[in-house]
Amino acid sequence: MHSPSALTLGSVNPALLGVQYAVRGELAIKAEVYRVRIKNHPNDHGLPFDKIVPSNIGNPQQPGLDQKPLTFGRQIASLLEYPELIETGKHLFPSDVLRRAKELYEEIGSIGAYSHSQGIPYIRRSVSQFIEKRDGYPSDPSHIFLTAGASAGVSLVLNILVASHQTGIMIPIPQYPLYSATLAQQSGVPVPYFLDESKGWSTDPQDVDQAAVNAKAEGINVRAIVIINPGNPTGALLDQRTMEAIVKVCEKHNLVLLADEVYQSNLHDSQNHPFTSFKKVVRDMKSPVALISFHSISKGVTGECGRRGGYFECTNVPEDVIALIYKMASVGLCPPVSGQIGVECLVRPPVDGDDSYPLWKKETDAIHAALAYRTKLMAQRLNDLPGVSCVESPGALYLFPRLHLPDKAIAEAKAAGKAPDTFYALALLDETGICAVSGDGFGQKEGEAHLRLTCLCAGVEQYIEKLEKFQRGFWRKYGGELASQ
Repeated sequence: MHSPSALTLGSVNPALLGVQYAVRGELAIKAEVYRVRIKNHPNDHGLPFDKIVPSNIGNPQQPGLDQKPLTFGRQIASLLEYPELIETGKHLFPSDVLRRAKELYEEIGSIGAYSHSQGIPYIRRSVSQFIEKRDGYPSDPSHIFLTAGASAGVSLVLNILVASHQTGIMIPIPQYPLYSATLAQQSGVPVPYFLDESKGWSTDPQDVDQAAVNAKAEGINVRAIVIINPGNPTGALLDQRTMEAIVKVCEKHNLVLLADEVYQSNLHDSQNHPFTSFKKVVRDMKSPVALISFHSISKGVTGECGRRGGYFECTNVPEDVIALIYKMASVGLCPPVSGQIGVECLVRPPVDGDDSYPLWKKETDAIHAALAYRTKLMAQRLNDLPGVSCVESPGALYLFPRLHLPDKAIAEAKAAGKAPDTFYALALLDETGICAVSGDGFGQKEGEAHLRLTCLCAGVEQYIEKLEKFQRGFWRKYGGELASQ
């Protein structure tokens, strides 16, 4: 007779059972089932579409999307993967690429070896120079940690901040579900503050302040606030006055400011809507607020999600806490070296006069132009549809349109045990092969429904036509009258 398994759902960490991560949740799982069915049975898969359109996640180089890797970064990576090419392949690579690869190789050696746990010092110096040039203030390489993407840095920092089950972390609603998922895993308390859709998904510092006051009144020890700028899933960009007011709220409530700035180069009109970092604002204000700022190679025009490269910088963080962060980073030995090399290429791209610059400029300009065109076109066409309203996005990779679903659809969703927008997104997937994420996975006000769509999809006109055809059919099927709002 077999004894019961020592590993069951009843025996695992109960906090993990509450973790939800919508961008790779139910819809993505179902889409993968369909993708495999199409691959294995290309002529008789029985589906009303022939491919999955991965609109659920900002993964620029994913099959089905068309953002190509930047040549400069891939050439550097190639030379460091096979260093013999630095000498034997001189006729294949631009001189500045060869020079940079040689410098990196002299610092790193084999990329198959562990690096410093905080990240390769040479690359941390490059990051500090990038920050200094961007903000006009010094940056200390010893306060910079290279990470396996920004997500690993966020998890590390939240692990340090969440001191008890009553520790609260303020998060925007809607939010990127990394934050709610990580807090659930670590038994922290998410303290929501709501973004204002009617004002372009703006952040109201007074609402943030009141949310902190209310949480403290409930006995929650509010320790930090997460700001995603530009926003995910909204694409909203904070103006400097709002940022200054948020810093003052942090001063008032003694909050650590966690600035998720991974979309800082995903701006569609940077001349009229420039990015300003929280590092610059904190330094301009001479504020004592503890700030931890995150960046990544996964977004921007780099789009190297799979390489897992990122960093965070600590500002106004005491040295003994820096030492603790380093100790915890050391438990993971080191971030992926290939990702660290990606960070080097992100923060120190070719400059005018380098052999690589003309191609790099051409490639990056093309990516920016494509994202701006797709974002504007999608927002315009979505706003022309019945039952849809969409805030135009100045940045990031997404739109977050609101769905004004008919009462009949809401009732049918309830009968199926689904949130209304999840019900909608599942129907969209079943009919068109478009895999999007329902607003329910990001958080929203009670009674609302949204959908997050990436603006990365190739053949954007055909993509939008599928969305339009589906929405009009859904609208006719379920009655076409707006639900009470």
